Amino acid sequence: MKTRLNKYLSEIGYCSRRKADKLIEDKRILINDIYPEIGQKIDEADTIKIDGKIIAHDNKKVYLLYNKPVGITSTTDPKDKTNIVKAINYPQRLFHVGRLDKDSEGLIIMTNDGDIVNKILRAEHHHEKEYIVKVDKKITPYFIKSMQQGVPILDTRTKPAKLKQINDKTFSIILTEGLNRQIRRMCQYFNYQVVKLKRIRIMHLPLDLPKGKYRHLTKEELDLLFEQIKEN
Repeated sequence: MKTRLNKYLSEIGYCSRRKADKLIEDKRILINDIYPEIGQKIDEADTIKIDGKIIAHDNKKVYLLYNKPVGITSTTDPKDKTNIVKAINYPQRLFHVGRLDKDSEGLIIMTNDGDIVNKILRAEHHHEKEYIVKVDKKITPYFIKSMQQGVPILDTRTKPAKLKQINDKTFSIILTEGLNRQIRRMCQYFNYQVVKLKRIRIMHLPLDLPKGKYRHLTKEELDLLFEQIKEN
């Protein structure tokens, strides 16, 4: 079965479809030693070379949970020495699903399945992500109540969240959206600064790894993940 070249490169996690088309335009790709055209289809018998290097046909999909440490950046940019791909050092090319700030830590999904990334991100506003947050001063009942009701940031208002106070300066929060630096911005609105932020759950997937380590999702976890992001 033939697949569009740009779709194939996206699915194996090499680059986005748009970047693949740019590589074709720049004549950096060869298919069977011939420059392909935009929209060209390939199959497993074809030899793909990018910048002279053969890209292997490896259809095995990889799904990992990674406990990202503070200081690692959610980027695949090789120019960034703190990029998450270099940090995880997995033998296949992977990319991250969503983001976790450089100064935050905790759970992030890594995969080479380009299709699932878009599905998870589209479903992000319907599924829970849980964090443990430590701030710089004592938490008040007003702070907890206000954070739960939604906070005006980034020209919008955050959706209602679930908060639970853990101690004087620490609370857990469950979100069903993923705005840029959302928790930090929410806290700043009430003049609190985040001292430590850790993501401990994505949907049904728990943080159960030492810092800097990864593990493969189990079959049961994958089955439930695919069920939850299934598009109607």
